[in-house]
Amino acid sequence: MGQLQNKTALITGGTTGIGFATAQRFVEEGAHVFITGRRQAELDAATEALGENSTGIRGDVSDLDDLDRVISAIESRGKGLDVLFVNAGGGKFATLEQLTPETFDETFGVNVRGTVFTVQKALPLLTENASVIIAGSTAASKGNPAFGVYAATKAALRSFTRTWAAELAGRNIRVNAIAPGPTETPGLSGLAPDASQAQGLLEMLAGNVPLGRLAQPAEIANAVLFLASDQSSFVTGTELFADGGEVQV
Repeated sequence: MGQLQNKTALITGGTTGIGFATAQRFVEEGAHVFITGRRQAELDAATEALGENSTGIRGDVSDLDDLDRVISAIESRGKGLDVLFVNAGGGKFATLEQLTPETFDETFGVNVRGTVFTVQKALPLLTENASVIIAGSTAASKGNPAFGVYAATKAALRSFTRTWAAELAGRNIRVNAIAPGPTETPGLSGLAPDASQAQGLLEMLAGNVPLGRLAQPAEIANAVLFLASDQSSFVTGTELFADGGEVQV
């Protein structure tokens, strides 16, 4: 029996990187996994790779109509929702001088607004003893130049994690945040201004990690699995750092 045998999970932003690696891990552990993504081709490829115990739904978490469609699809399956991993998000480098209202609104719209209303709309489906996992970041614990807006969104989500853990404790729903360190994903490489600078960015980030390397998505997925499973049955309101010691040492 897998750790998530016969469970139903939703992973937003589940087509690549940490989201996809977590979907693979959940399927291996016996769950049926719904994943979302904004691009149909990537969504189709991901669900094909995951196999019959997955369902892909195209949608943007910052679009409330899209969220309604996602929730309706899960509801129609008739088995509720045992695990919610709110993973969709992103950011861009911009100093305070460079920041535009459009970048600010986009980053907060996806990372904070999208997360808040994903969780809110999923509430009626969450089963007793369900686990909600919020994608945080080590950026929220540091003062990285040119990454202030992204860091602020993740700090906001850390605060919401505490509040929701308190609000949902009466339903025995646990709410925790996962804070990955720099992880080798397309999203991380995409922060570089162009492909020629991506390797230098990754090497610089790895140099800030005491373990001396980037995380692999599967390593973060294992930490998310811990929070999703009964192995963490007495863990709520916390922020689990899977960061190679980046902000711990």
